[in-house]
Amino acid sequence: MRSLFLSAVVLLALVAVRPVRADEKPKTGFIDKTFKNADGSTSPYVVFVPKNYDGTKEYPTILFLHGSGETKGGKKMPVEVGLGEAIKKREATFPFIVVIPQSEKRTWSATSDDGKRALAILDAVQKEYKTDPKQQILSGLSMGGYGTWSIATAHPDRWAAIVPVCGGGNPKEADKIKSIPCWCFHGDADTAVKVERSREMIDALKKAGAEPKYTEYPKVGHNSWDMAYGTDELYKWLLGQKKK
Repeated sequence: MRSLFLSAVVLLALVAVRPVRADEKPKTGFIDKTFKNADGSTSPYVVFVPKNYDGTKEYPTILFLHGSGETKGGKKMPVEVGLGEAIKKREATFPFIVVIPQSEKRTWSATSDDGKRALAILDAVQKEYKTDPKQQILSGLSMGGYGTWSIATAHPDRWAAIVPVCGGGNPKEADKIKSIPCWCFHGDADTAVKVERSREMIDALKKAGAEPKYTEYPKVGHNSWDMAYGTDELYKWLLGQKKK
């Protein structure tokens, strides 16, 4: 009986440490993950993995920056507003790996801890999954729209395209990002972030020699993101953007 018991224990131990087989399908959909910071603290984030992901081909990646209302301690989580909701309506066929970090200090400025962590999380995801380094896309809404302009300006060589929604940047730095394909969205009745903030960035890019795409929604307030991320043509356009 003792030998049978020991054999059973050994068998259970082997099962517990059994490595994942190469032919096993990776987990897909929205996946909750945790990032370990340099000080030992942890930060939650979410990754969306396409339903047909099997680790055999490279996927384009979107880093999505949420608005101020989804900051840590807010009433909603980052996946509940903006791109996350748009993905849920297209989940079966959405072709991008999407990285969704959460701001802890209500900012996505490139020089902030939140901004730096967002890029570090993107790096971690790109190591874990098979991604195309030439198809990294940056997008965000409201506070995340500001973050998109800021991080793109700080790291212009990284992005295949940017999609700022109802945010604003520094027009004086437009020359730094003139080579990045850009599709910007804003509602002209926005009282939280004036539409002029997007208009001035688009004008500055054009003066720098760029040809940005710009969609301005008439009589639409601050929530222009539902319409922006609900634009199927946006994702077709993004799939066609790739760094040389």
